[in-house]
Amino acid sequence: MTMLNNIQIGSVGDPRIFSLDEARELFPLVRRITADAYEELQPVKQRLRNMMSTDPRIVQVEKSYEEIVKRWVSKMERLGLVVHGLWLVDFDTGDGYLCWKYPELKINHFHDYTEGFSDRRNLEDIIEELDPDWA
Repeated sequence: MTMLNNIQIGSVGDPRIFSLDEARELFPLVRRITADAYEELQPVKQRLRNMMSTDPRIVQVEKSYEEIVKRWVSKMERLGLVVHGLWLVDFDTGDGYLCWKYPELKINHFHDYTEGFSDRRNLEDIIEELDPDWA
């Protein structure tokens, strides 16, 4: 695992447990990487929308789309996050996940391991109710 200005960069699949402070410290980088990938993907998505399904060039455009997404997933996983969907990542706390989806401006939600995005709850409510060690 490599350290870069207090940011741990590990191997893909290298699990990491975050405190809330650690997640918040890493968040600006996560948001910036995600915003950049999102912006890079927009013209590719537009090209796909404008192409006929029989256009032979569609294969190359789809490949570009896939490469952008895979590169983003790899970066998120190397930072120790769990990717649960396109632009949707979780910071594992050891009790559940701090949940974030682009373009949200900060980490504001939590859900436990058995729940998903639709079950996430307001982070402040969780902290007030459970007073978890990671908070």
